[in-house]
Amino acid sequence: MTKKTSLQITGMHCASCSSLIERSLAKKKGVSTANVNYATNKAQVSFNEDEVTEQDLIDIVVEQGYGAFSENKNKKKVDREISHDGDHDHQPMTVDPQLAHLKKVKNTFIQSTLFGIPLVYISMGEMLGLPQPNLSYVANLTIQFFFASLIMMINKPLFVSGVKKLISKNPNMDSLIATGTLAAYIYSIVVLFGILNNPGETSMDHVYFESAGLILAFIALGKYLEELTKGRTSQAIKKLIGLQAKTALVIKNGKEIITPIEKLVVGDKIKIKPGEKIPTDGEIIDGHSAVDEKMLTGESIPVDKKKGEMVIGATINKTGTLNIRATKVGEDTMLSQIVKTVEEAIGSKAPIQLLADTVSYYFVPGVFIIAIATFLIWLALGQSFVFALTAFVAVLIIACPCSLGLATPTAVMMGTGLAAQHGILMKNSQALETANKIDVFVFDKTGTLTVGEPQVTDVIAIEADEKAVLGIAASIERHSEHPLAEAVVNEAKKRKIKLKDTTAFENLAGQGVSAKLNNKTLLLGNRSIMDYNKINFDLYEEKIRKLENEGKTTVILASDKKVIGLIAIADVLKKETPEALAKLKKMGKQVWMLTGDNKRVAEAIAKDLHLDGLLSDVLPHQKAEKIKQLQAKEGKVAMVGDGINDAPAIAQSDLGIAMASGTDIAMETGDIVLIKNNLNSVINAIDISHYSLKKIKQNLFWAFFYNTVGIPIAAGVLFPFTGMLLNPAVAALAMAFSSVSVVTNSLTMKFYKTK
Repeated sequence: MTKKTSLQITGMHCASCSSLIERSLAKKKGVSTANVNYATNKAQVSFNEDEVTEQDLIDIVVEQGYGAFSENKNKKKVDREISHDGDHDHQPMTVDPQLAHLKKVKNTFIQSTLFGIPLVYISMGEMLGLPQPNLSYVANLTIQFFFASLIMMINKPLFVSGVKKLISKNPNMDSLIATGTLAAYIYSIVVLFGILNNPGETSMDHVYFESAGLILAFIALGKYLEELTKGRTSQAIKKLIGLQAKTALVIKNGKEIITPIEKLVVGDKIKIKPGEKIPTDGEIIDGHSAVDEKMLTGESIPVDKKKGEMVIGATINKTGTLNIRATKVGEDTMLSQIVKTVEEAIGSKAPIQLLADTVSYYFVPGVFIIAIATFLIWLALGQSFVFALTAFVAVLIIACPCSLGLATPTAVMMGTGLAAQHGILMKNSQALETANKIDVFVFDKTGTLTVGEPQVTDVIAIEADEKAVLGIAASIERHSEHPLAEAVVNEAKKRKIKLKDTTAFENLAGQGVSAKLNNKTLLLGNRSIMDYNKINFDLYEEKIRKLENEGKTTVILASDKKVIGLIAIADVLKKETPEALAKLKKMGKQVWMLTGDNKRVAEAIAKDLHLDGLLSDVLPHQKAEKIKQLQAKEGKVAMVGDGINDAPAIAQSDLGIAMASGTDIAMETGDIVLIKNNLNSVINAIDISHYSLKKIKQNLFWAFFYNTVGIPIAAGVLFPFTGMLLNPAVAALAMAFSSVSVVTNSLTMKFYKTK
């Protein structure tokens, strides 16, 4: 049996770490898919429970030198954790590991900076024109050694991680930094001992204590800023979780009891006062109110709710008091499902990320090769050992696989969060990328393009006025359970027409209904019932055909053998449908309709909407095949639907879009779910997809550009022209801000407004 799990990973320092863990998990027998996201420090794994357990997956991560715990069991409990120094700690953590890690990184930065200030003052103060203490040559170097050593000790986890990865032949970014700083530090110690033994032979300029210390301080700064900005990209999920009410007023045995929402069960009766958040999904059993659903749909206008209608947890009850019966609680509520969907989307990978992942995996070993080659080439060209060492360290320090690893996931996080704020659930990051590439949008008719319920569109009075015709028809139809009868009754209620009592009601299958009113025989139905009762309607045949050609079902009302009116009924288009489809066509997209309705009804709608193509009289099992044929002829196809019969077509399409008002299977099959049930959301989805892809490309460009330009400069390609070699400390600062710049670029997405 296939199961999905989410693992929180600790100890990752760069994209190469996430690639290593991902490949290790994917190799395990029984694992079907594994996605490790460096931006969120999470692994999404699908596996066969009969072949591998969740604990096996955690063990694989730990074997690679990282920590892991299952989020599925308890988001606050760590199943297994490993510290950076390699010691296992099997005690459950009771704090948020992300916050704990952020605090640890912050403390490392503060401590490194505090000891780095006197180090810089002692080593470079004179050069900067600062007053210097009267110290001997040896005392000066000894103080530098002391503070540099303290900074090295503070950053011990980095060295342990880096060296372990080197030994295991899986080097990461820590390996680059550890090798570079250790080379500078150890060489400086050798020089220091040389100076102590023979002060006149070795120059103080050859000591790199301040470079080693500053490099680590800048790396710590970069990591702190990176973790800080990475945390901000997940604010969308935190905001969604924060929308939940904390307690509910449960009615038990006539008493009102304040109950934590965690303890609610299906069937609980809950009272919600004006201004309160609705604690869980439920059905209104008493009361009437306006409910603010902005958090769910993005719509600012409250929705009127009455007895029998459903309400969603975390929406706000605005006016009246409501009593509801809980229908879904805990992880089954819509809000919980939305949070889960957004988290899974963030954890999945867009196709465009595969290039960055591949590069990141080979990046660190490649940098080591370049650094060693740089060192050897400069020695071969006659430069001093110190010169070659400086270039070697600069290459190792300036390289930044983190920016490559963060480029796509941070933009995906912001994009899916932005979509969620607009009532659009991107169930995976591939949907976020694909939405912008669709050539043909295919729409189901009923419930997607149309309201999904028959409504009266025309009332044609012949022997009486419209109000009378509709009143008589509704008086008869209120005894019928037919959907068309309900449409007639609802229209009469909407117009506030008082209904009359009828007698001798009879339902004539396939024809219509009959009844008596004021001793007159009334008939309401199709041509068949009129022919059977020998009522002549030839004079009205042209009007009836005209209405039917518009896709409307027309019923004839007769009283005492005379036709007194015609009523046309249809499943009308949603008010936003024409506008949304026109926008799609303006974008250069083809718009088709796929429906099981008869050709005449479908053609009437297709004509009104100026569709590019129409597929009518299609049986449910044929819909997927029709989509496959379109894909072969027209390119990438998106299917928009809401019913069980649409699920195969949604699954077959390149991008499945489901309406939230539809069936569970349609929503489960779709890649995107439109919470608003508004077709303009399709336009917004394309818009957000285009913007997110633009940001991803910007991030990847700068990440590749930085490394492509930075590494050669660090290697000294400009030295023959400028006579200058990049200082390793400057390289560290540049590396630190490369990741931050990528994440910051993604963070600007929260200010984006859809068109």
